[in-house]
Amino acid sequence: MLENKYYYTIFHTWLSCLIFLVGLIIIVGGLTRLTDSGLSITEWELFKGIFIPTSQEKWILYFESYKQIPQYVLLNYDMSLKEFKFIFLWEYAHRLIARFIGLFFLIPFLFFISVNFLKRQMTIRLILVFILILTQGAIGWYMVKSGLTINTTVSHYRLSIHLFIAFSIFSSLIWILLNSINRSEKKIFEFNSNHIILKLLLFLLFIQIIFGAFVSGLDAGRLYQTWPLMDGSYFPSDMQVNVFLNFNEPSYVQFIHRNTAYLIFFVSIYLGFTVYNKKNLRLFSYFLLYFLFILAQIILGILVLTSGMNIYLASMHQISSIFLVVAAINLYYRSIRS
Repeated sequence: MLENKYYYTIFHTWLSCLIFLVGLIIIVGGLTRLTDSGLSITEWELFKGIFIPTSQEKWILYFESYKQIPQYVLLNYDMSLKEFKFIFLWEYAHRLIARFIGLFFLIPFLFFISVNFLKRQMTIRLILVFILILTQGAIGWYMVKSGLTINTTVSHYRLSIHLFIAFSIFSSLIWILLNSINRSEKKIFEFNSNHIILKLLLFLLFIQIIFGAFVSGLDAGRLYQTWPLMDGSYFPSDMQVNVFLNFNEPSYVQFIHRNTAYLIFFVSIYLGFTVYNKKNLRLFSYFLLYFLFILAQIILGILVLTSGMNIYLASMHQISSIFLVVAAINLYYRSIRS
């Protein structure tokens, strides 16, 4: 019994560390994008890129490789080696953390299997998470490749897939941890009308994450840096009728991102009234925590726009989204009765 309790403690610590690491790589990935660092390493280098360049010759070799891509030729042609090292180190840190997550997942996972700690369903869930982690690495390189030949930046579609999978891994690990701590088998999603508002809310949050990646990938936040109107109008002035559902148009993407935020806010208000009217005191504290992060996220989003895309505020906006997802998943989890 004591041995089993000991394994549970290790297991929960491991999952908590994984959640922290995935949250960390989302933050570093966001800063890599904000600093335009993602194309600084032009090869996948799954194994040989583990160690940082240790000589001037290696640094120059990486720099010369970067000089061959459109981002350097068209945008950064006057970049110095010192400036290159700055963007290189962001991408290097991103890749290093990704490698570490893979190993940090696999080795303890094999240990838990070897001691017969994991039940069959838990093993299957963790295998699926590991498949997502491996897929994430491949998608990351698929994303980088989109900016090496013709474009000066990565495809915003591939960027959104990369971010969506990261948050899927993050959310799955949180759900697995909550189930294990509470000795429960709650399902993260079922096709029924139970908790429909919370399901809608989670769906909208993930849609917003996708559009956030679109905004980032297209630099759409550099347009219409006013709020609540877009330079005096609800609709962007350059948005034509035929731009509808054209997600390559930065102003349209920013418009959708703004209005999805409004929709999430109003759905959250409705959810709060529902919880309050039902006198569900058990959930109200979890809702208030979630709503605090919703307010923080909206305020930070407005400040990012009106500050002219200040990099610190933009990073805080993304960090806030991580805490928002944690709070939303926790609220949803607590609302489901075992």
